[in-house]
Amino acid sequence: MNSPSPAPGTPAAPGPALRSELETLATEAFRPELAEIDRLPTLEIARLMNGEDRTVPAAVAERLPEIAAAVDAVAARMAHGGRLVYAGAGTAGRLGVLDASECPPTFNTAPGQVTGLIAGGADALVTAVEGAEDSAEAARADLDALALAPADTVVGVSASGRTPYAVGAVAHARALGALTVGLSCNPGSALAAAAEHGIEIVTGPELITGSTRLKAGTAQKLVLNMLSTITMVRLGKTYGNLMVDVRASNEKLRARSRRIVALATGAGDAEVERALAATGGEVKHAILVLLADVDAPTAALLLEDSGGRLRAALAAAAG
Repeated sequence: MNSPSPAPGTPAAPGPALRSELETLATEAFRPELAEIDRLPTLEIARLMNGEDRTVPAAVAERLPEIAAAVDAVAARMAHGGRLVYAGAGTAGRLGVLDASECPPTFNTAPGQVTGLIAGGADALVTAVEGAEDSAEAARADLDALALAPADTVVGVSASGRTPYAVGAVAHARALGALTVGLSCNPGSALAAAAEHGIEIVTGPELITGSTRLKAGTAQKLVLNMLSTITMVRLGKTYGNLMVDVRASNEKLRARSRRIVALATGAGDAEVERALAATGGEVKHAILVLLADVDAPTAALLLEDSGGRLRAALAAAAG
């Protein structure tokens, strides 16, 4: 007897090969000791979850050399005008979009300089888009829409390390000559193998079987924080640990700008206000005005000649 056909619009059942593949992944492993977690008091579940989360930084620490190597490679390309592009599906894709969206206000990155691509497009940020992660072709189309160039970097993000969208994005980017990074949470992943820089943060089985928005998602967030933040440090977007390229787009950030100038220079409130007014609110320029005792146009020229690097501009001003 033939098996009944699925109703129209119903996704096909996964084949035995895919089921077998998932069973080999550490992030999908079943933990029998947690089989009755739903019977535990809420506080005990919270303690268990907190204990699981504490293991993530240690897993990241094991891959710091690979992370540092990737950062240096990304920064070298971005210093020559390259872009940083994240590509992923589901939680991994949302984390990439989140990290990219936070770069403009934090580091005053140019539009499109850091971009997040998620399988299924913008709708997938707030709802599941059926089958989107299974399409390597969609990843290629999304990258082609960006007119990817060799100076760019594509970071594929996937907890399993097998997601076709992420693997396809990395493979296509590498074929175009772009730098590639593969971030996954399973050892021996296809994603890491496809990339020039493979970063595998092995977080192990989840508290809730296969729910990779938990430890795996936390690990991905930590690594993406490092990739973007340290790259921006290498590009001169900070002065010490101060966000001197902050974009003061609201009252909180305007207050932060004043505080950053004060911390960097030791100047009083009145001096800080005058410097920011003279430089149109540009924090780096205001700091240079105060520390180098130059006017705003000279500060702008020094920073332009120094590629936006405040320390280099200060050294140039000192002669």
